[in-house]
Amino acid sequence: MSKTEPVMQDIMRKPAEVLYQEELQALIREDQGKVPTGWQMSPQSVLKFIVGGQAGGRTITPKYIGNARLVEMAIATLVTDRALLLIGEPGTAKSWLSENLSAAIYGNSGLVVQGTAGTTEEQVRYSWNYAMLLAQGPTPEALVKSPIMRAMEAGGIARFEEISRCASEVQDALISILSEKTISVPELGKEVNARKGFSIIATANTRDRGVNEMSTALKRRFNMIVLPAPADLETEVEIVKKRVAEIASSYDLQAAAPSDEALQKVVTIFRELRSGMTLDKKEKVKSPAGVISTAEAISLLTNSMALAASFGGGEMTDEDLAAGLQGAIVKDDDKDRLVWKEYLDNVMKKRGAGWRGLYTACKEMNQ
Repeated sequence: MSKTEPVMQDIMRKPAEVLYQEELQALIREDQGKVPTGWQMSPQSVLKFIVGGQAGGRTITPKYIGNARLVEMAIATLVTDRALLLIGEPGTAKSWLSENLSAAIYGNSGLVVQGTAGTTEEQVRYSWNYAMLLAQGPTPEALVKSPIMRAMEAGGIARFEEISRCASEVQDALISILSEKTISVPELGKEVNARKGFSIIATANTRDRGVNEMSTALKRRFNMIVLPAPADLETEVEIVKKRVAEIASSYDLQAAAPSDEALQKVVTIFRELRSGMTLDKKEKVKSPAGVISTAEAISLLTNSMALAASFGGGEMTDEDLAAGLQGAIVKDDDKDRLVWKEYLDNVMKKRGAGWRGLYTACKEMNQ
């Protein structure tokens, strides 16, 4: 094997179908349900893969911690010919659920269109290898298939991330695909027809400043499911703890996992800044300009672990946490710094000895 040839162990972020390969195989072996055309397991096994359970003596870890009924509705949508749209605030696991649903149903979560302000219609439908196009004219070999076209041909699942960040004309390129289940290629005088099993899972962020409102015609072609933020402190702590452990293992961070006390403090701070109210509802607090999501809390703790491993003794300290909090909360310097200072002085400072070390470290960072 050459040094330039990639190996799976060296991949920074393994796709869900690789990361949970053994769980998927166990579920497929034990599956007794009816498997829809194009799927690799039954809807019941897909649900177990997402919410957790047992398969042949193997523990299936939960991938989504929340309302299982929402997951059932998402899976039921994909059994039909309807596309699925997952909507929610940042950090509500839209992309994570989309990836794991695709991995369980089709075994490939990599057919992705990433929505941005620069996404073009060609990335949704197809484009051309222009060197071959100039040399030979329009031929099947010169056609560059989009992830959606490839999913249609294979009867698989395509993912469209952050669809509402795309311009309206790009969004509307999906209307005929979702209605007719075909993509016309007039240059070749042919149509690409979707095989059974094809569907699209799209995600949309409700708090993105770059959102382009989806047309009513496009919305009608999706079943929409709103994913809520974690309902309570304990649920959010559990989500953060699980994802931090998985990411730390993937990066082989040589640091101890954050303590339950540290997890609870970070999640408490995030929930209070996000809601504009202390958990006991006795005091209002100002919210920073940025989005203080569960995903940000996971990133903060992972970075703090890396800091402790690289420049500390391997045990996360209040100083490591304070550095992460500063970076996560103070985005718009002047306004956010003031908001954070008020929170430190009016809320954290009054919480007694258990919070004293973190308060002091945060206060020093915010000077």
